[in-house]
Amino acid sequence: MIKIHMLNVKQGDCFLFERSTSKSDRLTMIDICCGNLASEELMKSSEAMESSKPHGNFGMCKKPTNPFSYMRNRYLTNVFRFILTHPDMDHMDGIRKLFEDLNVTNFWDCGIRREKPDFGGSPYDEDDWDFYDDLINGRVNDVTVVSPRSGSKGKFWNQDDDGGSGNGDYIQVVAPNEDLVELANENGDINDASYVLVYRSSAGPIIFSGDSNDNTWEHILDNHTNLVENAAVLFAPHHGRKSKRSYEFLKVVKPRVTFFGCAPSDDLAYSGWNSRNLVYFTNNQCGNVHIYPDDKTVSVFIENGVYADAYTDKNTYQKDSFWYLDTF
Repeated sequence: MIKIHMLNVKQGDCFLFERSTSKSDRLTMIDICCGNLASEELMKSSEAMESSKPHGNFGMCKKPTNPFSYMRNRYLTNVFRFILTHPDMDHMDGIRKLFEDLNVTNFWDCGIRREKPDFGGSPYDEDDWDFYDDLINGRVNDVTVVSPRSGSKGKFWNQDDDGGSGNGDYIQVVAPNEDLVELANENGDINDASYVLVYRSSAGPIIFSGDSNDNTWEHILDNHTNLVENAAVLFAPHHGRKSKRSYEFLKVVKPRVTFFGCAPSDDLAYSGWNSRNLVYFTNNQCGNVHIYPDDKTVSVFIENGVYADAYTDKNTYQKDSFWYLDTF
């Protein structure tokens, strides 16, 4: 079984990737946000707007998910690899609790080094940064730190468990390379060296984009076009927010479906997708999302049944308590 979870974590990222087969039962977690979300916040956010129009405001960003509660409810307590795409706090909000409360075996370090942020008035927990600093400097016991780069081969992620010629968990690293890491460390634009990962599913590439920039995508298209073209699923860079990105990479990637995170509607880069007639959905519409690659298609189930009813004219049914949205 292959199952990808996109969690609804405010203006941040958190993905879970289950690949349960006869050869592998390893859980991958990519980034974390809302890990310090208090139960009081969850209770206050329980009332969200519900639109009856497919493109209305469904208010699910007002109902964020605490990753730990979500994982415990699904008995997901062993994380084989935690991949931090880059050290921005909206991608590591709750990292200390993650490693203290759950069993995490491996930590992926993209290689970016930056000064400690100013936490005065910050919504984030300074202890998370201090724990991250301990991680990258080898001060956390019983955790293996690895730093795969663009095109790297390694046991478990894209080689057999013994380092043989198999595909491991079918995960390819397409960014960053050493030049991008060096550039990010020099100019301070750490998004240039964000991890970009591709899961090579039978349905097509599934791309986790982190906060990748144009420099990142120039490298990817120069070196790994075959791994990202005609993608099945794209998780939009920087949660889909507008930025300096040109989105020219979409001409090659051409995702069948894209998912945006949470942000005010005016801040999301809808035009990059609309101008190319590409299908996309947001956490604000869907809430949490489950994606199942199966043979040549991916089936999508979502938390918000109201949106599922508004969007689809098919017979809506449930799987793992989520509502069927569509197949792409």
